[in-house]
Order: sequence, then structure tokens, then C-alpha cells
Amino acid sequence: MFLNDNKLILIAGPCVIESYEQLKKTGLVLKEFCQKEDILYIFKSSYDKANRSALDAFRGPGPEEGLEMLAALKKELDIPVLSDVHSPEQVEKAAAVLDILQIPAFLSRQTDLLVEAGRRQVPVNVKKGQFMSPYEVENIITKYLKSGGDDILITERGTFFGYGNLVVDFRSLPIIKNMGVKYIFDATHSLQLPAARGSSSGGARQYLPALAHGQIAAGADGIFMEIHPEPDQAQCDRETQYPLKQAPVLLRSINKLFNYIKQQNRR
Repeated sequence: MFLNDNKLILIAGPCVIESYEQLKKTGLVLKEFCQKEDILYIFKSSYDKANRSALDAFRGPGPEEGLEMLAALKKELDIPVLSDVHSPEQVEKAAAVLDILQIPAFLSRQTDLLVEAGRRQVPVNVKKGQFMSPYEVENIITKYLKSGGDDILITERGTFFGYGNLVVDFRSLPIIKNMGVKYIFDATHSLQLPAARGSSSGGARQYLPALAHGQIAAGADGIFMEIHPEPDQAQCDRETQYPLKQAPVLLRSINKLFNYIKQQNRR
């Protein structure tokens, strides 16, 4: 499968689908950049953010319309696409469009969801729950693999540190990689301040470059980043999404570091 390619993996796109034009603008810029830099690019955007803090928060267009837009983007730009699924019943329709299914952090222990994805042999990206130790990830992997799946990414997105804060434990990286899977670092959600605004989450985007470079230096296989053309106008996670116009400079630096570390490990 394409995930076995020995390149930096970039999973990136807007947090939630706001319009097809938004998807295309972001995807086109990132696709062209990643082709030049030899980065393995996977487009990400959620058609339904089912775990928003507030009842009236924007969730996206929903599965039917959202999958239609992702299918159109996949065909038009010729790129792999990823989005979230929230129940076993969603897997079949989502897998018909998506190249990778994402299991959200709050659902990372949902056995039926992992089993259904494994049974259908659909590649998955599982966000490690904020409430889980890295050692517990082995149970996630086992559920999926023993159900028939064979392509799984594990994404670190920080661990609860008191109320309304997350920290990234760098020990998670070697622990999870030693389980024989690809390790991805979520550079945006790791900097969330959960429910900091009461009805929405805050964030500390200014620390993203430091954490992303640190994780790559420590051996991460890829980076997950939510990237938006105008983060301050975004309808979700506006304080952690990274500006599209600034992304190429940061990603070029991250990729150079990734390739340097890879070369050093060959010696």
C-alpha cells in the first residue's frame, strides 16, 4: 500500500468541510507543494465533527454531501482522501470514497468500529485518545489487525494535563513505533486547549513549529496538520489551524529535517 513509501507522510486540510471551493483551494496548493518536495500527501477534512463542544456548533455538511465533495475532490485533483467515521454503520459508504478512514480520538477504543474497518480491510488512521497511555495503543492495533485489517496509522494528539490543557509525551513515539506501525504527530490538535472558551476549544498555534520539528527529530513518520486558507474565519478550531499561505515554508523545513534524520539512521 502507498503508506509503506519511505517518504514524509503529510495528512492535511481544513478541519471541517465548509465548501467545495475551500477544499479545492487548500488541496491544490498542498498537492503541488508536496509533489515538488517529494512528500506523501493525504488530503483531510471532516464531513461531520460529531464531538463539538456546543450543541449549536458547526459540524459540516454531513456524510452524504460531504462524501460527494470528497469524491469529487479526489477525482479532480487525483489525491488520496481521509475523513472521520463515527459508527460501524458509516464504514461501508465511507470506504467506497475514502482511501483512509480516521477513527477520532474519543472513539479510539470503540471495538465495533475498529472491527468493522478491519473486517472490510480498509486502511485506518486512529487518533490516540487524550485519555490513553501509549501502552494501551497495542489493544487498538490488535482489534484492527485481528479483524482482518493490515494498514494502520497511529496519530498522537496529546494527553490531558489537568483541565483544559494537553501535553505531548515524547516517550509515546518510540513506544508506539516499536509496535510495528507508522506514527503520525498531530501538530494542531496537540495544541488545543479543550473547551477553553466554554462552548468551544482554544489553542496555542504559536508552538506548532517547535513541536512538529521536535517530533520529526525524534523519529515521527509523518505530520497531521489542519490547514485553512483563513484560519481566523474558520468555523472550527480557528486557534489551532495553520494558515495555508504559511504552510509551505514550515513543511519544507520539516521535510528537510525528516530526510536528514532518515539519512543519519542509515549510517
